[in-house]
Amino acid sequence: MGRIVVSDNITIDGVVEDPAGDEGSRVGGWVGRITDRPQLDRLTLDEARGAEALLLGRRSYEWLAARWPSRTGELADRLNSLRKYVVSSTLEEPAWGNSTVLRGDGAAAASVLREELAGHIVVLASFQLVRGLFEQDLVDEIRLKVFPIVLGAGARLFGEAGHLRPMRLVDVQAIEGGVAVLTYERARASGTDGLRTNDER
Repeated sequence: MGRIVVSDNITIDGVVEDPAGDEGSRVGGWVGRITDRPQLDRLTLDEARGAEALLLGRRSYEWLAARWPSRTGELADRLNSLRKYVVSSTLEEPAWGNSTVLRGDGAAAASVLREELAGHIVVLASFQLVRGLFEQDLVDEIRLKVFPIVLGAGARLFGEAGHLRPMRLVDVQAIEGGVAVLTYERARASGTDGLRTNDER
């Protein structure tokens, strides 16, 4: 069985909307220039290397598909070669190589993928899809790159959840620019605290 891993850039107050600032929202652009952050680049590459596939909502898929196919380098090569699944009821011809359109309910499609694939199924951005996955208890791991800013407005990663979803903090990193990288796993009935910090790796 695969593991569904949510990976997102997020502000201290939980906003995920328009991090790059190219969607025209009032709060956009809070990530800044990621290209100036080699530690963040390395984390992104490591995550791509460890992924079996990407699972995306349509808007996030189209944003990524407009950028990565024309790029070169190790990260571009890895992302372009990965299997990609996009949840959409309207997308007919996905433009990014190795892409498959999943029709119907995103959570149901993700549940099937989870049964069929053996590795990490990484969900990038796609906060509306993430909410559905979380509501159906399909998220096994959450990786948050928390940027040191409070916006006070904007779409947040999680809406109003109907059920408690206890998570267990398993890894903490501090990288350049004051960014905290937090990794959580779905809490189960038993187990010990597996928290790892920078000093323990």
